[in-house]
Formats: sequence, C-alpha cells, structure tokens
Amino acid sequence: MRATYHHLTLSAAIPRRLEADPDALVRAVEELHEARMLWLARAEEYAAQRRAEKRAGRRAAANPRPWWLRSWWEGPNRAWYDAPFRHPPLGLPEYVRRQNAILDGADLPGCPACGDERPPVSNSSGHGWVELCRACAWVLAPCPCGQRHRVVPDTPINWTGIWRRAHMSDDGTPNPHWPAV
Repeated sequence: MRATYHHLTLSAAIPRRLEADPDALVRAVEELHEARMLWLARAEEYAAQRRAEKRAGRRAAANPRPWWLRSWWEGPNRAWYDAPFRHPPLGLPEYVRRQNAILDGADLPGCPACGDERPPVSNSSGHGWVELCRACAWVLAPCPCGQRHRVVPDTPINWTGIWRRAHMSDDGTPNPHWPAV
C-alpha cells in the first residue's frame, strides 16, 4: 500500500494541495483501475485452475504462490514496506503484466519487478548481505541465514510525510528539497 501510494502520487503528479489539480486523483484512479482489471482477470483464472486441481485431488497449491497471494513479509518486495519510495519505476499495469508473465514461466531479463539490468546493490542484514535491485530494492538474493530482514533505507523517511505528499510540490512536481523538508 505504501509503495503504491507513493508511486501514484508521482505518476499522477498529485500535488501537495489537491485543489491545485483535482484531475490528478482521476489519473491515479485510472491507473489503479487498469492494474486492478488485469489482476482480477488473472486471479479469476487462478481460482478456476485451483478449483479444477482440487477436484482432481491436488489439494496443495503450487509453490511459490502467485505474486498477489504472498504477504508483504514473505515476498521479495519486503523493502517496499520499509522504504516505500524504492518501488519499481514501471506503471502499475506494466508491473502487473510483468508479474503475470513471470507467473506464466516467461524468462524476462533483469530484475523480476522492474527489469533493471544493472548489477545489484548489497545491503547488510547485520550478519550477512542481501542483494537488492538497484532501481527498486527487490530482493534478488536473500540473506544466507534464510530469514527475511528489515531493509533500512539510506535516508529514514517518515510515512506521515509521504502520506501528506511532502515529497511533492504544490504544482505536482517532485519536491527537490525532500526528504530534508
């Protein structure tokens, strides 16, 4: 939710003061709606497939579970909860299409979330190293201990500031002084 909200404020250019551009909310809702329609179609296909598998006697779901059924804690997008501004630069519909393609077995280049092909960046877990996508902080190689760890952002960001769109200016452009505001 946090990374999605941050993404939408940027992609729809939602200004700090909504009165400056009320159509920004419409743009955000349209992007969300398109991604939701793609997700719903895929979720309905998956539900029908699981019902057929259960009728055939296969009770256990395939692992890994589809991307929309993973909790934020167990998924490789854990960093998006800790650092919600480190999300894929793709639009939400493009992200959903990419995740669906991977679910279908496509071997897409680069980061599974955003496609970035640059070398990963290492992030300390306190006793080991986690390899993160340079663009979106997707966990490319988890900690050797097998545990999920909190990803601490380089610059601590207050969620309240993101919620209030402190990262945006009054005209809908990114605030050049954020996060020092």
